[in-house]
Amino acid sequence: MAIIIFQCAAVFVFAVGSFVLGLWLRRSKTRETAERASRFSHLMYWGLLVFPGIIGFFRPGLTHYDELLGVPSLPFRLVDSIVGAVLLLVGLFLLIITNTLLAKAGKGAAAFMLTKSVVVDRVYNFTRNPMSLGYYAACVGVGLLAGSTSVTVGVILGVIPAHVFNLKYFEETELDLRYGQPYREYRQRVPFLIPNLVRSRAVS
Repeated sequence: MAIIIFQCAAVFVFAVGSFVLGLWLRRSKTRETAERASRFSHLMYWGLLVFPGIIGFFRPGLTHYDELLGVPSLPFRLVDSIVGAVLLLVGLFLLIITNTLLAKAGKGAAAFMLTKSVVVDRVYNFTRNPMSLGYYAACVGVGLLAGSTSVTVGVILGVIPAHVFNLKYFEETELDLRYGQPYREYRQRVPFLIPNLVRSRAVS
């Protein structure tokens, strides 16, 4: 039960930290501040969302969350497993392709080596946050594959909203300060999260 409390607290701290970083950017609107704050945000993501999730994967184990919380497991195991596998594969695909694009086109990485330009190629031409979309799909997919009601609901109602808040309140401001007009044009053309069905014209 201690790990569950820890994970819930970590998600809350992540959301509060995103709010604090967003305030910092709004009070000090410089590229240097944005770069510094972006590294803090990445540290929070790995330390407060990813690391606690990895711990829970091994202890107590994804299949034991429902038992600890006294809730029934997901009822439709075959359907849940199929949907979960599809979401996990889609999520892993998006995570791999976005990291590749960030390295090649943005000359950076998803963590602390910040990209040097706005990436608009391939999946980034359909949604501004394909990596986050992949992360969400993978997390929900893992919960469904484990047949865990509490893990799946926790991801949907806790992890995803906290991370979306980070993207909207902090990251959009941070990217605006770092990239300026090219990012503003990109933001106007490409949707925030749900992909366009029609490929957009790339920003020149």
